[in-house]
Amino acid sequence: MGFLYILSWISLGIQITFVTLSIVAGLYYLAELAEEYTTPARRFILFMISFTIFVYIMFIICEDFSWTMLICGLLGQAFHLSIMTNFPFIKLLSVPFIGSLCMLLVNHLLAFQYFTSVYVPFTQVLAYFTICLWMVPFALFVSLSANDNVLPTTLSSNERRLGSSNPDVVSNYFSRNKKQGLLYLFNHIKDTLLPGRSKKSF
Repeated sequence: MGFLYILSWISLGIQITFVTLSIVAGLYYLAELAEEYTTPARRFILFMISFTIFVYIMFIICEDFSWTMLICGLLGQAFHLSIMTNFPFIKLLSVPFIGSLCMLLVNHLLAFQYFTSVYVPFTQVLAYFTICLWMVPFALFVSLSANDNVLPTTLSSNERRLGSSNPDVVSNYFSRNKKQGLLYLFNHIKDTLLPGRSKKSF
């Protein structure tokens, strides 16, 4: 029995490894899809935001949730909508992005506070967290790398207002563009852990 107990811990470690690799592979694939198909990704994220707003409205009508939790949830979706105005160009230091992160934290705190004070079945709590709190931020997180290979056609309004020193749109883009996002992170980890073979020169 002792050997079987040790074997169960080994198998648990193998299972966790496989699940982790599957999640990483899925995230990598989703990040590539978001980078390749930016317009459908934008439509899909806008649909998810609209659906989440609809869910909050149905909560107002059908459930007796805390008003603070519902208003903060709707405010978080408003920040998500303002992020989508410049999609796929997401600025990590912009007011909408920072505001959405703050509202994500506040909404988690309010949800934990409410669901610990009122008994709700675990499946319903998980449904609230998945649809109202995790779905849209996860989609935005996966699509952060979508702006890495998208070239602008005009200068942004901020650059026009500040008077960009470089009138060439493409050169200006490459001079300020910094790789970011999930896909870049995965590629960096892949290059670090699995360095490519050096080509022989003949």
